[in-house]
Amino acid sequence: MTAPIQSAATPDLLYSQAEEDLRSAVRALLADRSDAPSVIARTESDTPYDQQLWKILASDVGAAGLLVPEKLGGLGAGHREAAVVLEELGRAVTPSPYLTSSVVATAVLLALGPEDGPAATLLGDLAAGRRTAALAVPFAAAPGGGHTADVAADCGALTGTVRGVADAATADVLLVPAPTGLYAVERTARGVTLEPLVPLDLTRPLAGLALDGAAATLLAGPDASGAAVRHGLLTGAGLLASEQLGVAEWCLAETVRYTKERHQFNRPVGSFQALKHRMAELWLQVVSARAAARNAADALANDAADAPLAVAVAQAYCSGVAVHAAEECVQLHAGIGMTWEHPAHLYLKRAKADSIAYGTAGRHREAVAELVELPAP
Repeated sequence: MTAPIQSAATPDLLYSQAEEDLRSAVRALLADRSDAPSVIARTESDTPYDQQLWKILASDVGAAGLLVPEKLGGLGAGHREAAVVLEELGRAVTPSPYLTSSVVATAVLLALGPEDGPAATLLGDLAAGRRTAALAVPFAAAPGGGHTADVAADCGALTGTVRGVADAATADVLLVPAPTGLYAVERTARGVTLEPLVPLDLTRPLAGLALDGAAATLLAGPDASGAAVRHGLLTGAGLLASEQLGVAEWCLAETVRYTKERHQFNRPVGSFQALKHRMAELWLQVVSARAAARNAADALANDAADAPLAVAVAQAYCSGVAVHAAEECVQLHAGIGMTWEHPAHLYLKRAKADSIAYGTAGRHREAVAELVELPAP
């Protein structure tokens, strides 16, 4: 039984002026280069990401280096700022390797405490947007537990398989956990085979990874790498809640806008009491999701003792809210909500896929029960 965790500090759930400025910059960029027709067209193309958009977001805006200290080539900001970027990426349902590379892979490398060597060099490249990386574990892997069973290392060569790795097919470098440590493998190296999978969320590609004697660079031993992978997955789960918040906020705003404009029986459909109640309930859920997501981001930013609890609460709640908001968006848009041309389906698919990423809501509820002292029945 894990010892109960208590928080000593009051979390800051508000947005700073710097965070709002960052939001404005990212939102303006996405409005220009990631509108709904562009995203739909991107899902039908052979290139999952707009490389020019990624370059601007990662290097010009500096989003890729938010978690990386200045001495390692980053901006030295933090998880709160990265959460704002993810909110906007979720709001625009933008295809982007930001979550997998600039958050999860970056958090794994940072947890190794690199001062120099290959991990520090890779961190600098990720922070500058020159390269991207993906952690080679299933996208559904939850924080905690081992993730090395299917890969073996022999004299610096890796052999094994990993299923359902998010953004593996587009990453420059794969961070592969093995029983002997954490390894960096070039995606284009001999012995690396990637099998694209058909994901529910077409904006975030998945692939199966097969390694057959692939050359690898050891980044850390088994003890350090195990803790680093757990930290990376915890960070990913915590900041994924902000992406889910962005999805839910767009769905609510778009639904309210549409029901104000759509008329039936000579009045806006949004004026019918039944729909008012549904949207009011959804608004309350979105506000609560914002509090949970901000609390998780703040706890991660401050390395709080209760960060695992804050992340578990955020994921247990925000996953369901994003799915509910997307379902309501599709249903209340009626016939047009079911068409491919309308972007509602993109948000529903993103919400559904996110609901099992880095652990299901049920798995996070179990984590909450383990981390808090529940009263006797």
